[in-house]
Amino acid sequence: MEWSYVPGPVRGDEAEALGVFWREGMESCEGLLAPELETRCRVLAEREAFTGAKGAHAQGFVEDSRGTRLFLVGLGKPEEARGEDLFRAGAAEVARRAAEKGCVSIILAAPGASDPVRSRALAEGVVLGTYRFHKYKARDEKDRFRLPDRVAVAGGNEEGCRRGAILGACQNYARDLANEPGNVVTPEAFAREARALARRYDGTCVVLDEGQLAAKGMNALLAVGRGSANPPRLVHLIRRHPEARVRVAVVGKGVTFDSGGLNIKPGDSMRTMKGDKSGACVALGVFRAVCELDLPLELHVVVGAAENMPDGGSFRPDDILRAYNGKTIEVDNTDAEGRLTLADALAYAGEQHPDRLVDLATLTGACVVALGENTAGLFSPDDALAEALAGASRASGERLWRLPMDDERLKKQLKSPVADLVNCGSRWGGAITAALFLEAFVPPGTAWAHLDIAGVDTVKEPFGWSPKGATGFGVRCLASWLETL
Repeated sequence: MEWSYVPGPVRGDEAEALGVFWREGMESCEGLLAPELETRCRVLAEREAFTGAKGAHAQGFVEDSRGTRLFLVGLGKPEEARGEDLFRAGAAEVARRAAEKGCVSIILAAPGASDPVRSRALAEGVVLGTYRFHKYKARDEKDRFRLPDRVAVAGGNEEGCRRGAILGACQNYARDLANEPGNVVTPEAFAREARALARRYDGTCVVLDEGQLAAKGMNALLAVGRGSANPPRLVHLIRRHPEARVRVAVVGKGVTFDSGGLNIKPGDSMRTMKGDKSGACVALGVFRAVCELDLPLELHVVVGAAENMPDGGSFRPDDILRAYNGKTIEVDNTDAEGRLTLADALAYAGEQHPDRLVDLATLTGACVVALGENTAGLFSPDDALAEALAGASRASGERLWRLPMDDERLKKQLKSPVADLVNCGSRWGGAITAALFLEAFVPPGTAWAHLDIAGVDTVKEPFGWSPKGATGFGVRCLASWLETL
């Protein structure tokens, strides 16, 4: 998309679609619109009973039945416009509707767009809202959808729009990768993608195959992939910067498909398991964002990629595995496989001596039960890191909620009579016991946080700036956090 700016009042004939953001009770459009266009907006609002209420929309034309399509977006009362979510969602709605009508040029007129944060939200909304994954669909001749190639923001901030467009594109990249099926993205295919990113951004990529994993003692990751014809890989993607102020590691769960293993999932539960690699896809999206924004930090992305399948070589309940850091794990359930891949990946990432370590994983259904499908779980024993991530969550609109890690009774559920740990506890507090299990593989003293993105990694119906399918949840949140370091 080509981004530009309209310095003076918008006339209404500069593009094929115009989105006007309107607060409830707003007397004027703060000089963003020419008088004739503002009058036309008021006529449309009256005809469609549009008051500017929060989340309301109205649609018409700048001139009756012809010319530029006009979209009104309600921001509600001034006190309701907290954060930038309304602007992000409104821009997504305008851009999506305009694209569905075949409009390739859009102007957005929103109050306060000169604020870089607001311009960034508008750009994110446009890029995220026009995302579609139609790679494998035949062309529908009746489909008028056209991806906008020119977007202007009236009175917008150039740098804010630039960064927002980058972040939206990086999140869409993570969506693309997560939406790919398991027969396309295998562990080795994921490793190839990481290598391609390293070449594109002048980074380094180290990939450990099954022989190297065995030599290093990464037996937890190996066990998960043992039942598959597609062997596991550990991927280590490195981006250095000559002025790096901090070293950060991001670990992603990369289960390219999860059948549950010998504790096989029911058919309905298996249906969406191509998305069990979402944490790893987000980690690659964060790598792209850090490179394209040229953030002054050293970034290590580590992914344990495996396919969890049942066959004669699969790992079993009651097996005892020795992880990379030497701790032994009794297997209670082979469908609690993600934490096993993360155990070795976290221990390996800790050897890079990061100043901050964050992992993302579609880890537990328990987290979805606790928080629903619009909020991810945040776990960390480090208050400063947890608050920094929560602040980035509020800025990006990707909701995080911190859950406790200090329940000693829950921690006792991970004790095993035959090993150092068991890989899962009871169903009660399952998201917490999963986080406590992961903590055992983080080097002591490391500032670490775990994000359980189960539930938020995909949406069943379009909502806000998220079309149906993979969301790429976490790319903008983590990038926003990394910008502050």
